[in-house]
Amino acid sequence: MPTQKQAYDNTSITQLKDEDRVRKRPGVIFGSDGLEGCQHAVFEILSNSIDEAREGHGSAIRVTVFPDHSIEISDDGRGCPVDWNEREKRYNWELVFCELYAGGKYQNETDENYEFSLGLNGLGACATQYASEWMDVTVLRDGFQYTLRFEKGRNVGGLQKEPYAGKKTGSRHRWKPDRDVFTDIAVPLEYFSNTLRKQAVVNPGVTFILDYMGQKQSFFYENGIADYVRERVGGGTEEDKPYITEPVVWQTERRGRDREDKPEYKVRLSAAFCFSQTAAFCEHYHNSSFLEYGGSPDKAVRSAFVSALDAYCKNNNKYQKAESRVTWADVAECLCFVSSNFSTMTSYENQTKKAVNNRFIQECMADWLKSQLEVFFIEHKTAAEAAAAQVLVNKRSRETAEKTRLGLKKKLSGTMDITTRVGKFHDCRTKDLDRREVYIVEGDSALGACKLARDSEFQAIIPVRGKILNCLKADLDKILKNEIITDLVKVLGCGVEVVKPRSARRSAGQNDLAQPAGQRGSSFDLSALRWNKVIICTDADVDGFHIRTMILTMLYRLTPTLIEEGYVYIAESPLFELTHRDKTAFAWSDAEKESILEQWGRPKGVTISRSKGLGENEPDMMWLTTMSPETRRLVQVSPEDAALTAEVFDMLLGDNLAARKAYIAEHGFEYLELADIS
Repeated sequence: MPTQKQAYDNTSITQLKDEDRVRKRPGVIFGSDGLEGCQHAVFEILSNSIDEAREGHGSAIRVTVFPDHSIEISDDGRGCPVDWNEREKRYNWELVFCELYAGGKYQNETDENYEFSLGLNGLGACATQYASEWMDVTVLRDGFQYTLRFEKGRNVGGLQKEPYAGKKTGSRHRWKPDRDVFTDIAVPLEYFSNTLRKQAVVNPGVTFILDYMGQKQSFFYENGIADYVRERVGGGTEEDKPYITEPVVWQTERRGRDREDKPEYKVRLSAAFCFSQTAAFCEHYHNSSFLEYGGSPDKAVRSAFVSALDAYCKNNNKYQKAESRVTWADVAECLCFVSSNFSTMTSYENQTKKAVNNRFIQECMADWLKSQLEVFFIEHKTAAEAAAAQVLVNKRSRETAEKTRLGLKKKLSGTMDITTRVGKFHDCRTKDLDRREVYIVEGDSALGACKLARDSEFQAIIPVRGKILNCLKADLDKILKNEIITDLVKVLGCGVEVVKPRSARRSAGQNDLAQPAGQRGSSFDLSALRWNKVIICTDADVDGFHIRTMILTMLYRLTPTLIEEGYVYIAESPLFELTHRDKTAFAWSDAEKESILEQWGRPKGVTISRSKGLGENEPDMMWLTTMSPETRRLVQVSPEDAALTAEVFDMLLGDNLAARKAYIAEHGFEYLELADIS
């Protein structure tokens, strides 16, 4: 019998208390109960040390990660006050480590301590302690050494205090994130490296020292964001200069308010940027916290740069007649920009601090950047000309690509049945996408054999006549004028993925699959794919291998997501046909041939012949060896390393002649048995 539900009444409302406020709902504080939340807990402790260093107390922060996934962060700051608090009538360690919304940074507008602070909410140290299996705290200050121990959010042994004669001050926290709170506590090296590097960028003069299970690194930027921009853009060569304009750094301070009835606060703005041919990025930091989602600063940068460059193009007659104005996408493609802002009052999007939404920060930053750019363009005419020219190139390239995409979409779409639009294509009957599969076969003769052998309920056939265009070497316009290719794309039904030209990807150090699938072009729609399997079926000879490779290259260039998602297969044709009296068998390799002979007892009179081409096979043999789901052999095409695949494809089929010659010289002998040298 089902259990009786408990009544929902006045006794049903409960309250989480003490450590349960975090341990039972970690996502509320850390944004997640997974690895991302665990990482944010690390940053909460790190941010306290950063605030101390930025206030001038200590110039080094040390982070150590141990094999048991426990973490230690130590600094040379003033040391967190943990002794008796006469005003609150409690020990400060209780307020800092056991009370949410308690800390020393709420009065930063009027107090001398922590004018610009990462930790404003008074949650971090307490929340991280509550979410730990254990935490040990050591504080050196006021001539004493204070130690604390916490387990599962509860203090063990109270505050231990003993005299300390040394001059050193600071705080050391070591804790182990609790697997009962987080689903994963194995914070990777990359997180620590990236986080500490970013903090070194926006805290010039502070050294961050990392020891990750014996792997040691340190991060230091004497000139902060200026050094970082130069590092990201790189040195370049005489033929490939990285800078369109040299990096510049601007700084200012403003005071204002988000609303007339809100209090006034201080904002310190810093920006470093350049225009580049080899790199593009836009990063924002606030009170040294990396703003992954940007918020107010990102909106300000977009507004200022688009407005300033649009005005420059208009005032200097750079636009063609009736030409549309530049957009942020055109600017962002060549802009390397970093902002590092600080404010005494910050409205973060939430506790994870990945965006700020202060209205005044957005308004004052946009106005400041716009006015600075106007002056910069006047004082640096050559730089202004070069930047505007590159942005206009980006805009016109984008518009041309969009016209190509729309034309392509129109060309490849329509309401007509594809059987009437694609010659010699033979569809299957079922509409069940989980069963439908299309065979791309070699030539008309194979078409005839496969058509007779197939199960027309779920197997469709389209022939490829001859060797198709090399899609790695040809431009997109030429590719889409090829009838064989457009027929294949129409049959697939999902459109193509319009990626950047190879030259542009190479200059950015990218491979063919560098762009995320969702950004490759809106003419591609995976949900419109008409097939569960796309099967390439060619003869097991040199010509067949060549045609197969060209088809794969086409799919790799135009529809890489089909390969990534596992929709593309190769039907392996057998190499040998073995016959003895009334027995016939097929072998796909020499080893299989020998195995069959062993099973037959190596009788005399066995006929062994190279398997016939697809067009010469009888329908029943074609079904048995190539098309029957029960007996055929399909190889799923799923490159594990897309970058390596792109490199090999480009070397063998692209225009890198030197690399191809070197490969043939080194490995050519391995393929002599496939060559026709008679």
